[in-house]
Amino acid sequence: MKLPVDLSIIIVNYNAGELLRECIESIKDNSSNINYEIITVDNNSSDNSVGLIKNGFEDLDIIANKINVGFARANNQGIKRSKGRYILLLNPDTVILPDCLKKMIEFMDDHAEAGVSGCKVLNPNGTLQLACRRSFPTPSVSFYRLTGLSRLFPKSKTFARYNLTYLNPDVAQEVDAVSGSFMMIRRKALDGVGMLDEQFFMYGEELDFCFRMKEKGWKVYYVPDAEIIHYKGKSSQQRKRKAVIDFHKAMYIFHKKHSARHTFFMLNWLIILGITLRAGVFLAFSLFRKS
Repeated sequence: MKLPVDLSIIIVNYNAGELLRECIESIKDNSSNINYEIITVDNNSSDNSVGLIKNGFEDLDIIANKINVGFARANNQGIKRSKGRYILLLNPDTVILPDCLKKMIEFMDDHAEAGVSGCKVLNPNGTLQLACRRSFPTPSVSFYRLTGLSRLFPKSKTFARYNLTYLNPDVAQEVDAVSGSFMMIRRKALDGVGMLDEQFFMYGEELDFCFRMKEKGWKVYYVPDAEIIHYKGKSSQQRKRKAVIDFHKAMYIFHKKHSARHTFFMLNWLIILGITLRAGVFLAFSLFRKS
């Protein structure tokens, strides 16, 4: 008789073959006493990612898309195929550190109110990756971030809400959202909240998902006892300009979906203008650097 699956690990990949292999190896090295499955969804990579992992790992469930369908849609493909009581959305450019998965499952088992949880995410040099716990980008939170006030006053509960730098990074906390590079989801909560919103091609889908979780009464937790390393940005280096567009489009979609109806219409126009100008500056800067 087959044991029930504790954890379905879904990894969406795009041209990160070598990092993906390292990620899978780290899972296998640090998953003793866990009944898990790995579902890899490849978004039409051109670096032979699928062939690389097929040759190295025989027990993977691989979905090979003919086109790049985006991060949210690809994760949904994996979720639909998954069987675990918990689902882990994991980036391919990550390395699972010892006992991470065990500690995260234990935390979710002990906190029945947790719909989503995320671990401590480290940069390759061992420093904290600030995006692993954050607040929702409301107009005020985003303003403090864009104007640099959050960096000037990192211990301020008012100005530093974007990355919650005023909180102790070594203490478990309820937060608004966790990083999409490692996001563990309770199956029961997912059934009530629904899939990732496929309007988000890349970026923003984890914020939207956590927002909807909290709307349904579930809690989102940051769990620092469990750790991974995240080689941030490695999966999108080949598509920098499109990544800039996708990021700012995600900002607009999130604002329109969750904040616009509560915001004075003139301020809405200013926010949209600000997002557009910011995207333009980043694109111009990337063109200048290339030339």
